[in-house]
Amino acid sequence: MYFFLGLLLGGFGGFLFYRLSARKQREKLEEDIQMLQQEKQIVVEFMHNLVEAIGDGVNRDELFQRIVHAAILSTGALSACVFERKDNKLHGVAVEGLFPPQRPLPESSREKLSTRAKFIEGILRSEVFDIGEGVIGSVAKSGKAILIEDATSDPRVVQHGDASLQVRSLVVAPIPFRTEVLGVLAVANPADGLAFNETDFSLIESLAEQAGLAIHNSDLMQVQMEKQKLDFDISMASSIQGMILPSVYPQLEGLDIDAFYRPAQKIGGDLYDVFSVGEKRVAFAIADVSGKGVPASLLMAICQTNLRHFAKRYDSPAEILRQMNREMTPEMRQDMFITLIFAVIDMEKDTLTMARAGHELLLLVHGESGNGTAKAEMVGSEGMAIGMVPSEIFDMIIEDRTVPFEKGDSAVFYTDGVTEASNRDGAEFSGNRLEEVALSLRDRSASGLNEGIVSTVERFTGGSMFMDDLTLIAVKHT
Repeated sequence: MYFFLGLLLGGFGGFLFYRLSARKQREKLEEDIQMLQQEKQIVVEFMHNLVEAIGDGVNRDELFQRIVHAAILSTGALSACVFERKDNKLHGVAVEGLFPPQRPLPESSREKLSTRAKFIEGILRSEVFDIGEGVIGSVAKSGKAILIEDATSDPRVVQHGDASLQVRSLVVAPIPFRTEVLGVLAVANPADGLAFNETDFSLIESLAEQAGLAIHNSDLMQVQMEKQKLDFDISMASSIQGMILPSVYPQLEGLDIDAFYRPAQKIGGDLYDVFSVGEKRVAFAIADVSGKGVPASLLMAICQTNLRHFAKRYDSPAEILRQMNREMTPEMRQDMFITLIFAVIDMEKDTLTMARAGHELLLLVHGESGNGTAKAEMVGSEGMAIGMVPSEIFDMIIEDRTVPFEKGDSAVFYTDGVTEASNRDGAEFSGNRLEEVALSLRDRSASGLNEGIVSTVERFTGGSMFMDDLTLIAVKHT
């Protein structure tokens, strides 16, 4: 009987133990669920703060500072620091609190506590670690976070004689985006004086992952903003360029004028201009500004303004270019220059007077002479590009050249986008081919001449993309 009673009591006790154990497991599970919910809420708030920062358009440095601030608020740590990966080095870029430097401090650094925080911040912001160096570098190299619960006895942690800089507990986590480590987030010393635990470790890992996503999104948004600004600038520059290139030419009896312009990009670096400089005189200019994009477009507009200004004051094309070089060279970047031909056709004298500032040669096609033959020739004159040499040298070299321009003659001004257009074998169109084409099309109108040259260049290149602007001015003495 006692035996059965014992069995009964033992079974009842086991049942009670099972019930108590199950209750503890349930309580532990509920506690874990609650901790996970808290961690999720913290991560959501952390990400929300960073999204707001990105929406406010903060710069990269301020975003890093918000990351360390949010990390401290989220974890209850006394200090935190972010190291950014740049040029395969780790640079301290943001710190909050008295975060202990990760290298021993020099003896000369024993300053008053009132200035210690700023001093330590300066030390951290100047620290640069190699990948793999110290705790910070090893986390960046491995891409795995580490938890050091008791940092006072861990030889990997640098300790300082100042008690305020003692590292009691430390979590260091990589800031990842996909397979890349963008930086490292480190938090030190919980405010409650206890050690970081696995829950803290998991939370800081999650915060670092969200920080990586925020940094990537911030960079992406910055690129988009810069692209939008660049697109706006390009659109404006393209509009300005379209306004300054003439589409209507002086109407002078005996002259047939046409221009063709096709930029390689949205904004080109070529310039052409045609305008009257007297009752029977018309000026022609064609230029190639080094470079592309907005800077070349702006320089082109300045060039045209100066050209028209000095053309009102001087008759000599060479003197006009001298004045332009003297005016523009001091304001031009050292890596920029302008090649240019400026010519004036005088219909009373049947002459063409030109000056060439390092530009492509002028092509003249002479109509049939007394022997019934026509010919094409390249006409040049001495000169160097505007902005390339000081005025003393430029003025000595530049010169006027006057040639006959009679009935039946044609003149073709062009940029190197015509002669240097390449086919798939790498061969250039060349000046010789241009001469042959212009000579064969000499009976066409000015617009027909340009159309023929362009179509021939296109056939030669076989539809290859044009790497340079293509500009032509055709003038016929009818």
